This record gives sequence, C-alpha cells and structure tokens, in this order.
Amino acid sequence: MNPKVHIVLLNWNGWEDTVECLESVFRLDYDNFEVVVCDNDSKDGSLEKIKAWADGKLAAPLSSPSLAALTFPPLLKPVSYIEYSRLASEHEALRGQSAQLTLIQTGSNLGFAGGNNVGIRYALDQGADYVWLLNNDTVVDSDALAKLVERASVDNNVGIVGSTLRFYGDPERLQALGGATFIPWRCRARPIGIGALYREISPAQQHEIEQQTAYVIGASMLVSRSFLETVGLICEDYFLYYEELDWACRASGKFKLAYAPGSYVFHKVGAAAGNGSLFSLGFMFRSRLRFMKTFFPHLLIATRFWLLVDGAKAAVKGRLREGLLAFSVAFSSVDFVKQP
Repeated sequence: MNPKVHIVLLNWNGWEDTVECLESVFRLDYDNFEVVVCDNDSKDGSLEKIKAWADGKLAAPLSSPSLAALTFPPLLKPVSYIEYSRLASEHEALRGQSAQLTLIQTGSNLGFAGGNNVGIRYALDQGADYVWLLNNDTVVDSDALAKLVERASVDNNVGIVGSTLRFYGDPERLQALGGATFIPWRCRARPIGIGALYREISPAQQHEIEQQTAYVIGASMLVSRSFLETVGLICEDYFLYYEELDWACRASGKFKLAYAPGSYVFHKVGAAAGNGSLFSLGFMFRSRLRFMKTFFPHLLIATRFWLLVDGAKAAVKGRLREGLLAFSVAFSSVDFVKQP
C-alpha cells in the first residue's frame, strides 16, 4: 500500500479558490489520502460554501482554459465530509469515523502556521505517514502527490519535499523549482527558477537544485511524520512569512530537503494572503526581523539597514505607505504582537 497522506488546505475568506483546488485534489492518482480543510474563522461563509460544493449544490469556478482538464468536468457529488471545531478535532475526534473530506473550524485567524498546525495535529492523530501542506489557491496535476511520495520514499532522511510550482495564470512559466535560496547578509530569499519557462529537469539538475535549496516553498510541502515528531510543528511566532525558512533551519543537520520535478502544482501566488497588501507586507517585514534575530542575530543591524533601503525604494516609486511601514518596522522592537 502507498503511505497514508493527509492533505491539509488552509482557507481564509477564499472558498472559491478552495473548492477549485478540491476539484483537482480529488482527481489525484493516489489511493491512500484524506483531505483536511482548516478554516481560519472566515467571514465570507466559506465553510457553508464548501459544504454546499461537497453536497453538489454549488459549482466550482472554471480554471483558466489551459488548466481546465484538472478541474472539469465536475466531480460526482456528494463528497462525504465530517465537520469539527478545533477543540473537537484535537481532543474528541473519533477514529472510527471516515469521510473523504474533514472540515475544521479553527475558531480564529491563527495565521498560516497556526491554521496549518491544527490540520497537522489532526493528521498525526489519525495516523498519517506524511502531511501534504498545500495552498488553497492552487490546482494540482493528477500525479502531483504520487511524485512527492516517490521522492520522499527514496531516502528516509528526507523531511520535506517540494513540487514544481508553475504560475496558474501562465502555466508554462515557473514560480519555483521546489524551493528557494537564501542570502543571510542580505536577508533575501529567491525562488529557484522563478520566471523561467518550464523545461524537464534531468537527475543531475534535480540534485543541483536540492543542493541550492535553503527551504521548501510553503505552497506545496510534503512533510514526513518523522520530521514532524522530531523537529516539531510550524513556529507560530511569525503568523505570516518566514515559517518555511524557520522550519528548515530548525531541521538543519537532521533532515534533507528534496524536490520532486514531476509534481506539478499551479499556484495563483498570494491570493490567500493578499500578497502586496499593507497587511501582508507588515507581517513580511516583521517576520524577516524576527527570523534574523533568531538565527542570525549578528546580522540584525544589517537587516534593519536593508529594511530602510527597501522602504526608500518603495517611497521613491510612490508607494509611500509601504515605505513608511518598512521604516517603522526597521526601528521597532523584534518582539511584536503576532496577531492581526
């Protein structure tokens, strides 16, 4: 049998993305998975909409024409589901119950780390061998999961495996080959292969990419049970951004990071977090400062300097509020309140 995988999707006011993602996920060519959707206290009626989709009363939006085969025609409904509160999922979930889809209301906006951790705890309690953290603003190729598990199974020291991330709106162009590089003195991460046209990856190229990978990008991370039990869950201090890099640093010397070239995930990029908004930028700036204080404290002054540089660049380009936000964070204490 294939290892048991729980696929965890985090939803926050994004039910349309989530049901489109689910339409592709339930077409996976893999015979041993369950799906968990954790809702971070959405205010748009997300859980009711997702249940309506599962009952066959609401259609998922159509994918872009080039990706329509991944989500159309619609799945046969109903899709069976179980619904839990966060408390019930962590303390009262009945192992005897089964459904294709588990819905968990987290009760508040716990951020990327907190929301996913609710799903991870549930998955571990249910005996998962792997947990696939998958952004809800994605659609996936039918063998995306099989390729991830295949790569993970080759080496017991592999803790996290990433996918080939391709832009949803431009599927032939890459967002990343699994993960990203990181330059500490500049406090800059760069997705490997970003913007390039997709080409098949040779085994030699795959090895080179894995050697460059500082962390696996959070849009698609297959995480082993051994990694989770040894390294622990995602650090919730960040709320948004830098969680993956923190995770990778905590696992350094214990587990390998890997890449499955044939696992194709098409990502809308930032749809869930409002990428580029002052809300998301504020957390990005603060999380950068917190991460550097934790792992590279000797470079904290340099980090503040580069925040000032980024703020000045934004101001020059007319993004005054972004610039002021960067300046404010550069001079702030690292020990900020993480909740919005």
